[in-house]
Amino acid sequence: MKLFKTATTVCCAALICAVLTPTSKADDHDKKTTFTFSGPVEIPPVYITGMRVLPAGTYVFKLVNSSSNRHIVQIFNADQTKIYATILAIPNYRLTPTNKSVVTFNEGVKGKPESIRAWFYPGANWGEEFVYPKAKAVELAKATKLPVLAVEVELPVEVAKIDEPVLIAQLEKVEVRAVRPTGEVVELAQVVQTEPPVRVAAQAAPAPVQLADSDNRLPATSSPLPLIGLLGLLAMGGAFTVRGFSKRLQ
Repeated sequence: MKLFKTATTVCCAALICAVLTPTSKADDHDKKTTFTFSGPVEIPPVYITGMRVLPAGTYVFKLVNSSSNRHIVQIFNADQTKIYATILAIPNYRLTPTNKSVVTFNEGVKGKPESIRAWFYPGANWGEEFVYPKAKAVELAKATKLPVLAVEVELPVEVAKIDEPVLIAQLEKVEVRAVRPTGEVVELAQVVQTEPPVRVAAQAAPAPVQLADSDNRLPATSSPLPLIGLLGLLAMGGAFTVRGFSKRLQ
């Protein structure tokens, strides 16, 4: 399933909720990006108590770990003096790179703030798709008519203080699934592509086969001169034979 192609089409309308200001390219190592949201935004856990919904304002997103197919994203206040959340994300390599930072949202949950779905860094050929608790993922999938990534194990949702090493280690080990709009839980590989696509080397075309001419003539393999010489000798022999026979008759 080409999740990002579908999700990008459906979710792009929600981009009006955010004014995006990417930071300098010098921050490529952690993909540091500054976002200014014009409205409240719901985020996945694990977040500081009371920060399930980010109020309108400016926030800094950073990628702090990208081990295997488990990426850890942290959200800070504008001056990075306080951390609000440490979130599990899965990379999806089916994204066409863009030249600007983009954040998409899960639409369709009426009366509630938009839930952040994915974050795309400029020039990257993958995006960070965020993982929700299963119950929330089911709710979002049914509302948006799109698969949503989920963890089936119990994780802390709100914490008074984020213990980064312990929390990151825990997030890296949890098993991630995907929830379809029907409520069906499927393997992650059916929804996202966590590795770059394998490029199949083009096979060399077979050499063309040379067919015989339509009149089935075989190609010449030798010179006609020996045949001409043989015919000449036979002619000379015939002439001597006739001459000798004529003398006997005289």
